[in-house]
Order: sequence, then C-alpha cells, then structure tokens
Amino acid sequence: MAIYNLGSINIDHFYEVDHLPMPGETLASSGYRVGLGGKGANQSIAAALAGAPVHHIGAIGEEGGWCKTRLSNAGVDTDLVATVPTATGHANICIDTAGENLIILYSGANAHISDTQIGEALGQAVPDDYLVLQNETCLTYEAALIARACGVFVVYSAAPFDASRAIQMLPVVDLLVVNEVEAEQLSSALGVEVDDIEVPNLLITRGANGAVWRVGATGEHIYADAFKVDPVDTTGAGDCFVGNTVAALDHGMTIPDAIRFGAAASAIQVTRHGTADAMPNRAEVVAFLAERGSD
Repeated sequence: MAIYNLGSINIDHFYEVDHLPMPGETLASSGYRVGLGGKGANQSIAAALAGAPVHHIGAIGEEGGWCKTRLSNAGVDTDLVATVPTATGHANICIDTAGENLIILYSGANAHISDTQIGEALGQAVPDDYLVLQNETCLTYEAALIARACGVFVVYSAAPFDASRAIQMLPVVDLLVVNEVEAEQLSSALGVEVDDIEVPNLLITRGANGAVWRVGATGEHIYADAFKVDPVDTTGAGDCFVGNTVAALDHGMTIPDAIRFGAAASAIQVTRHGTADAMPNRAEVVAFLAERGSD
C-alpha cells in the first residue's frame, strides 16, 4: 500500500517572541529561522520517516527548489511536485516562550496545483492506498472523488478550518480529522451534536488530552492518551500525529495502536524546534513507546 498526499508546501519563517502579539502591537523577535513547512509537506515527511511509501502532489515556485529537495531527502516521492510561475507558499509563525504559536499563511503555488497532476497521481493508486488532504491546497474535493472511485481511503484534515468546505467534503471522505475547536465549529454549522456528524470515521485531536477516534458504523470510541512531555514548539504537532497515524495504518496496525503511535510521534516532535525539521523517524517512535509505553 502507499500514501498519496495532495498537500501544501510552505517556506516557514519562525519568530521567537515573549508572548503572542495583540492587535496593533509591535513585538521585537528574539530569534529567527527558516524551515520547510506546510501541512502537506509536514504530513508527507512525518509519514515517510515513519516508514510509509509517500507520493506528494503539490507545487512550488522557482525559489522553492530546496523544499522539493528536502522532501526527497526525507524519502518522499516528489515526481508530482510541479514548479509554477508564482511564489512558493509561505507562513509567518510567532512562537512564545510556552511553545504556543500564531500563524499567517500565504497560499502561493499551493493554489496552482493542476487537475492533470492529480489525475496522473491517482491513476497509479490501487484500492487500500490512502489519499491525505488538507485545506491548504486547491482541488481537494475533486481529488477525493477520484480517490473514492478507485477504492482509495480518503483522510481529510479540515484545517485551516472552513465550515462550508468541510461540509462539502463530508460525503467524500473516509476519515475526517479535526481538533476539538474545529469539531465544535463543524457541529454548530451542521446543527448537530459532534457525535452525530455523518462521516465513516471521525478523529478528534485534543492536545494534551490525547485523541479519540469514533467509528461511524458502530459508534465505538477509541481513545489515545497524550504522553506527558515539556513542549518547546507545538507548530506542526497535529500534522505529525496525522502523518504517523496514517503511516501506522498503512503498516497494518489496528486503530488503537495507530493513534497511539501517532501520539508518541507528536510527543517527540513538540520537544524540538521547527515543523518538518522536527519530525521523528520510526526508530525514534518505537524506542519512545518501548520506554514510555506504560504511560
């Protein structure tokens, strides 16, 4: 099996600040660095480092060649990453002393992925492969339709959250991933309780409170506790969790084991600075679970 990821590729600009800025406030940064990011790139690298075969579908500008190289070096297949005549997507990220963040996104090349790329990529997919989607690119609905017709399992992270877009995606996804706030926003937009959101599988991430997977057909709830660590940067933690969870499922793990694997990976990731740069590899996660598995 393999993972196909129609995902964003961003150049991340990190600014270390004493506290997150308020409206109208100007802050001096105590540190600055640049790295590879984007929810898509983060998830692709997380899944590839976890040992899954990953094919990334995306776009960069002329100045973003190093981003494609970084993906390749992490083990991601980048044959379907196009170079387009616009700037690579980027994010400006403020991180405070507690590791919390504030992010401003610019879509750039992520909004210029073509139907041809998606058709060419998913033409290679087979039943039981996975398609991973987020809200930082165009054509997510169209890609999900193609994937479902091919018997591919569609995983959709509804972030950055947009209620109308999430509602459009519900009929064409197999697993919807949201955090607690997004789950409440979606339930409010639909006028139903969170547990009544109609989707085959619902995975809610709850930060320090772990995660819960609801199986739609049976109503069963499967819980994974978070591991206690001292975070230094929570940017990309959700992407790390999703990438590792899907990679674990691709390896044949059960749902409880897969989400626990994802929780362990994200626990490691938040103790490091950066997003894609901070993703652990499979051996690190296995060792962490061996040490902390009884937590």
